Amino acid sequence: MPPRPGHTGLNVTDLDRSLAFYRDVLGFVPIGEGKEEGRRYAFLGDGERLVLTLWQQARQSYDGTRAGLHHLAFEVDSIERVREYETALRAHGTDFAHEGVVAHGEGAASGGIFFHDPDGTRLEISAPSGAQDAPAPHDSAPTCGFF
Repeated sequence: MPPRPGHTGLNVTDLDRSLAFYRDVLGFVPIGEGKEEGRRYAFLGDGERLVLTLWQQARQSYDGTRAGLHHLAFEVDSIERVREYETALRAHGTDFAHEGVVAHGEGAASGGIFFHDPDGTRLEISAPSGAQDAPAPHDSAPTCGFF
């Protein structure tokens, strides 16, 4: 059995800005913050476990043309919860890759929203069902691969 994912660490350009986004808009719970060797960091959880670490050590925004993270996907229980996040993100002025909830693929029941954090890192919030009537941005390929 392969190892399962644990927490995800993201490099950010401005810890205060990113911390506010992940805490205030997405609802992650701060676990701790610190400073070490000229860099600041924050640990964020879901109330039970560590989910994200933010490291203020990047000099520029996310670049999807470089090797590394393609996108970070979060899952919620219902498409209604996805729409609640969409509302909060739109109120925050977040940049979206697709308009509204989209299916993961043509005819798929799973789907969600695709957007960018303050540094341009690609994020997804999806539900395993409820998106079967939503459009798929690409007919023959997975939505998550094209943003």
